[in-house]
Amino acid sequence: MRLLMGNEACVEGAIAAGMRFFAGYPITPSTEVAEWAALRLPEVGGKFIQMEDEIAGMAATIGGAIAGKKAMTATSGPGFSLKVENIGYAAMAEIPCVIINVMRSGPSTGLPTSPSQGDVMQARWGSHGDYPAIALAPSSVSEAYYVTIKAFNYAEKYRTPVIVLMDEIIGHLREGIELPEKLDMEIIDRKRPTCAPEDFKAYKVPEGEIVPPMPGFGEGYRYHITGLIHDETGFPTNSMEAAGKLCSHLMSKVEDNVKDLIEFELIDVTDCDVLVLTYGGTARTVSATKKLAEAAGIKMGIFRLITVWPFPEDELREIVAKHNIKHVLVAELNHGQIVREVDRALKGAAGVHHIGKINGDILYPKEVLQKLQEVKANG
Repeated sequence: MRLLMGNEACVEGAIAAGMRFFAGYPITPSTEVAEWAALRLPEVGGKFIQMEDEIAGMAATIGGAIAGKKAMTATSGPGFSLKVENIGYAAMAEIPCVIINVMRSGPSTGLPTSPSQGDVMQARWGSHGDYPAIALAPSSVSEAYYVTIKAFNYAEKYRTPVIVLMDEIIGHLREGIELPEKLDMEIIDRKRPTCAPEDFKAYKVPEGEIVPPMPGFGEGYRYHITGLIHDETGFPTNSMEAAGKLCSHLMSKVEDNVKDLIEFELIDVTDCDVLVLTYGGTARTVSATKKLAEAAGIKMGIFRLITVWPFPEDELREIVAKHNIKHVLVAELNHGQIVREVDRALKGAAGVHHIGKINGDILYPKEVLQKLQEVKANG
């Protein structure tokens, strides 16, 4: 048993997944991710580099992945804003990497040491253009470990950047965690080309596969990498046919595999008066509210997101319909971000309500209970 904070646990998970390169820039409240990576990576033969700023940190992470290593960076609010251009580049060039975003209160410099979940929409839409987004949100220190492993698996399988949406609550929380001597879960590595170098086309997807194989630079396979629209060779093109094919591929490799990506936890959704949808650190408040709700005569169900993007809209609709749920309360530390997705997904099938904060404070069980009582009274 180890006593670790969430920021440290995600580094342990990354190393277990095979991460051997970290590039970043310290920023509260994610700094411990970089500090722990700097301590641990040399012990396993990996490399750590502190870059001059957040933009360079993301660029170096991309470079580490291109060179053949599983690569990660970490940041928070303002730093994530600086990284998003290069995250879009990684999406276009199909470069697997993991970004830890330990969310803090904003906007701008905001409250650096205070919790928030205000970057949820930025994780989906931060960079310009249409590109796929995968984002996961752990709710405990142990889950930070396993979710980071999953993030690397998804990054490698789908050749895309994956975001771990931690928040300050989970990032700085310390809990006991058992780090397994032998990991009881699959570790996915990128597929490497098997053809002769002269026959290699960097962005040609083999029949029956999701993404093209990816060699590391220096392994004998020469290819061009660009953020421009490119053909199967990797070189830029103005062909509308090639543009349509590439952009559709980028989207479909995630959209066609949503069932593989979506994960959530359900608690007591049968015959509930109100279903509370939540994620990350706020889920701990919601869990603590449950006993209070029962004592107040309210049957409360919980829908906890683990995968935030892609959003499990079909699954949510099915659960609401199957259990004849009349009210869904979204609890999150922002002015209302995921609540918009819930409202869009349900299309009036249930009343959608919201409770949130944007003052740097957490939600408290008594506040969630009061909102539950209001919803039930007006229902």
